[in-house]
Amino acid sequence: MTRESRGIQSIEVGGELLRALARSGEPMMLRDLAREAGMPPAKAHPYLVSFSRIGLIEQDETTGRYEIGALALELGLISLRRQSAVRIATPRIAALADSINHAVSLSVWGTHGATVVRLEEPSHPVHIAMRVGSVVALLETATGRAFAAFMPPNAVKTALESGLDRLGVGYNPKRETITAKTTEMLAEVQSRGLARAIGDPLPGVNAFAAPVFDHAGHVALVITAMGPEGTFDAGWDSAIATALRDCASDISRQLGHGTVRGVDIAVK
Repeated sequence: MTRESRGIQSIEVGGELLRALARSGEPMMLRDLAREAGMPPAKAHPYLVSFSRIGLIEQDETTGRYEIGALALELGLISLRRQSAVRIATPRIAALADSINHAVSLSVWGTHGATVVRLEEPSHPVHIAMRVGSVVALLETATGRAFAAFMPPNAVKTALESGLDRLGVGYNPKRETITAKTTEMLAEVQSRGLARAIGDPLPGVNAFAAPVFDHAGHVALVITAMGPEGTFDAGWDSAIATALRDCASDISRQLGHGTVRGVDIAVK
């Protein structure tokens, strides 16, 4: 028998208020919201105060009605954007893997950094220490570099200084974070619209990674092609590099972005 993980009951109880508000789709008075959540107004009110403080809900000062807050809207938009991006990208990376005959992964920025959410294997066997759910190092891998080059600099700095990716594939605990060499490396990624790793951090494996942008110019995904050094052409103008750039560019356009190539990208 599987044992359930311990949760926090008060959060689950308060969550009924959020569910009730979501079901309604309209601003609600306290009494109505409490009734829909199955609790007395006096019990519901403290939850609503706390939810208001963190932005999950808002109360209209004129009508007194409660509605979805800025944080809830932001979380919903992030979820929709990611789901849409992954949905659009999934068949395209499968086609890319078939065309280049190498493994192709799809990664998003998650709680612990760059995280693989899809992996398309080539027709031939390849041994790569990366699977769905794997977190990859931010500076040491092509995938991580593609995120680092196009994410907001402050977010990258915070992630590096906190060791967010310390459990990631390829992570080097002795690495120096913000250096002239790092800056130069990320500038090259920005210029080429492509990150590259040659036999490092995975010995014998080459990789290219390309960012995918949404309508607002934010990195929604990173697509990474990888394969054995002997058959994976790591030239910047190779057929693999070109196919990957084209794939990322196509998905970016589907998400409402104009281009993913170097100087055309406004990096904030």
